[in-house]
Amino acid sequence: MPFNHFDDGGRAVMVDVGEKEPTRRTAVARATVFMKKETVAAITAGGMKKGDVLGIARIAGIAAAKKTCDLIPLAHPIALTEAKVDFEVDGERGTVVVTSTVKAFDRTGVEMEAMVSASVAALTIYDMCKGADRGISIGDVFLLSKEGGRSGAYRRKPTG
Repeated sequence: MPFNHFDDGGRAVMVDVGEKEPTRRTAVARATVFMKKETVAAITAGGMKKGDVLGIARIAGIAAAKKTCDLIPLAHPIALTEAKVDFEVDGERGTVVVTSTVKAFDRTGVEMEAMVSASVAALTIYDMCKGADRGISIGDVFLLSKEGGRSGAYRRKPTG
């Protein structure tokens, strides 16, 4: 059965995954937040007026993974078994790299959950820091890896 998000009349539909066997699914996605070095220093020193930037961003990313089917119209509701958000802070480059790992035992993958999680965590960093640094930007949002399902494993090839 080919996966298609359109019916015979060309209307958008949610793919029927009912005949697929559940498997363990894992996806890892990344997003990078670019900002002034001073802003990174304030984040790591706990000096942002709105509070614990990375702690709040972590919670936002986890909550976003759980709400993906409410945001992406054709995404299936998935019973997640794990959603984790980590950060790599680089004061010299002025970046915070967000890495979201999402797992489930289900009939469809969790790539969108990982991507939404990383994106919302990055947006939360922006929101928490915008008063101190209006020049913040978010970029490099991508799927780093995925495992499980019929299509098997995927690993993004390093660039550069």
